[in-house]
Formats: sequence, C-alpha cells, structure tokens
Amino acid sequence: MTELRRQVPLFAIVGVAATLTHVIAALAAREIAGLSPLAANFVGYACAVGVSYLGNARFTFRRAVLHGPQFVRFIVVSLAGLALTQGLTWLLVEQAGWPFWAGLAVVAAAVPALSFVMQRVWAFRARH
Repeated sequence: MTELRRQVPLFAIVGVAATLTHVIAALAAREIAGLSPLAANFVGYACAVGVSYLGNARFTFRRAVLHGPQFVRFIVVSLAGLALTQGLTWLLVEQAGWPFWAGLAVVAAAVPALSFVMQRVWAFRARH
C-alpha cells in the first residue's frame, strides 16, 4: 500500500504536466492552425505522450526509461487512451455539439484514472 500512496500523487503530477501539454497543443492546433476537433486532439496527444512516458517510467513507477517491452505496453495503453479521448471528443463535440473546451475537460477528467490502473498493473508492472 505504501508504494501505491507514493505512485498516485506522482502519477497525478506527471498527468497534469502531460494533460496541460495535451490541452495547450490541442487548443493551439484548433485555434491557430484551424484543425478539426479530432485532428487538434490528436496533435495534443502526440505532444503529450512523451511527457507521460518519460515522467511515469522515471518518477511514478521507477522503471528504466529505455526498456523495449515496457515501452510497447505503454504505447498500447496510451493508444487505448487515445481511442477513448477521440471517442469522447467525437461524441461530445461532433455529435452533441458541446464546445471543444468542454469536451476536452471531460477527456481530462475521464482518461487518467483508467490510464493509471492499466499502467500500474500492466505497462509498468513490477518485475519478478
């Protein structure tokens, strides 16, 4: 339980940094480059994924950064998160007509919890 207590706040800090990177890049892509909501969200994801991997490998889960199988598992989890963010963006912004920023707020609240669980139990699982 002590390990979990240490990991959760670190995951939150890394997540805030990655989420801010995602949101700022997505808003810039939408407002400055005029990309569609889905394309802008993908730009945000692409900018944030490195922040998330490096921060979580190094700080949250204390694993080696250069570890091929771990990185592949992380990418699988990350792409599942991307699919969820794209699905929520499509549903809320494209279909329900919500403002883009409101859809991003839902994404920023929904995806991290699922991501933490999948990263902890699978992507960065403890080596035995």
